Amino acid sequence: MSEHTPSTDQPSDAQPTTPQPAPAAGEQSPPAAAIPPVPPVSAQAAAAASAPASDAASYATQAPYTAPAGSGYAQPGFGTAPTAPYGASPTSPYPSAVQAAPDAPAAASGKVGAGKIVGIMVAAALVGGAAGLGGAAAGASFFPSSQTVVTTGAGTVTVNNTDSVNQTTAIAAKVLPSVVTISASSGSSGGTGSGVVLTEDGYVVTNTHVVTLDGETSDPTLSVTTSDGTVYQAELVGTDPTYDLAVIKLVDAEGLTPIEFGDSSNLNVGDQTVAVGAPLGLANTVTTGIVSALNRSIQIASSAAPEGDAPQQEEEDGESESPFQFDYGQGQAPPSGAGSISIAVIQTDAAINPGNSGGALVDGEGKLIGINVAIATAGGASSSESGSIGVGFSIPSNIVQRVTDELIADGVATHGLLGAMVGDAATREDATTAGAYISEVTAGGAAADAGLRAGDVVTSFNGYPVTDATDLTAQVRALAGGSTATVVYLRDGKTLSADVTLGTLTP
Repeated sequence: MSEHTPSTDQPSDAQPTTPQPAPAAGEQSPPAAAIPPVPPVSAQAAAAASAPASDAASYATQAPYTAPAGSGYAQPGFGTAPTAPYGASPTSPYPSAVQAAPDAPAAASGKVGAGKIVGIMVAAALVGGAAGLGGAAAGASFFPSSQTVVTTGAGTVTVNNTDSVNQTTAIAAKVLPSVVTISASSGSSGGTGSGVVLTEDGYVVTNTHVVTLDGETSDPTLSVTTSDGTVYQAELVGTDPTYDLAVIKLVDAEGLTPIEFGDSSNLNVGDQTVAVGAPLGLANTVTTGIVSALNRSIQIASSAAPEGDAPQQEEEDGESESPFQFDYGQGQAPPSGAGSISIAVIQTDAAINPGNSGGALVDGEGKLIGINVAIATAGGASSSESGSIGVGFSIPSNIVQRVTDELIADGVATHGLLGAMVGDAATREDATTAGAYISEVTAGGAAADAGLRAGDVVTSFNGYPVTDATDLTAQVRALAGGSTATVVYLRDGKTLSADVTLGTLTP
């Protein structure tokens, strides 16, 4: 969901904070700030509360940690913040993303570490949990008890009362440096959206509809602003309209903070979520919620949809307009003649609004579980008119990681092709079960080679339940071309299964 707004540049000259030396042997450590410590609630919190102030100072000023080469995207470390170092010492997973207020008494370094957790969290989620902890107590396990008051600043998190810090604050402190605001323009058209940092040298994932202005251009002018206010120009690496994902590369970027990927296949309904992005152009916005539903698929209008995608699914006579859509900004209607795509999504009630598209959806451990992509609208109103109604959708991180790896390596991503025409089984006159009804198979295609035939009703694909044609198409497209999957189907009242080797969808 991109937001069409005029683009404004706000560059800043960011420099890393210079580490301060620890006290020499025999010196007395400076006292901690005169703020009542939060009672420790865990072994980690107890250690933080009992550590000398000099330890806290050393912790906050460690050089950013760089993960070993070849370790993938999970490489914490960021050194461009003008007032506090992002990144952590090799012995701690928690980076610093906060700064002391100018009028507050500071500890030895004047800066302190913030809890590093990435994730989507409900604001009140901390009243539960295995230990039965309250919000303030749980938050204390991520912020050292010697912490000073934290103030507003580019890329920082505001903490006015350290006695009531909660876990969502710590999550925001970690995630914000990995989320950027994207401004795309072409001629007189322009729009904004969000993106997520994949690598330290500036690869960023976002949505195709953000960088192409909903299919209006294939050669956008891109400007990207990081959470600390630094502005970069960016180049388009590749787009994947089939799953509405894109990768861009920031020019001359280094030392950025990559997001840490989570495993979206391990999610449960009810898991805590946090969405981070720039709704309505408001950068560094954090909203909270839960995983509302899993194994959900949506069919959504897309002017960039590949022409070869449509024949997979039957057209339903009298089908009502889909309530799912990207944001087209400023009340603009979707482009005429737009096709559609079917994508598997995570449903969340974390508030997602125009401009959140391409931003991060994270879990309670602070890991990326999805890229925000679309919202449902009520009463047929456009997304720009209705705003969030608590029904938002994100592309699962496992799909995101596969597609972005391919885009970075090859500039294009592949998708599976079943070679069958399918419709909704439940709408047929003699229906006895929900699923995807195969009305036709392509000779020599993947379905035919696996023994599927017209009249079969697919109820499961690659381990995911299939309740209609959209589910099947979305799950087929989620896999790379040439992948093998197990199909469970009904034929003449019997449940059968087959292994199918998918073809490759031609863009």
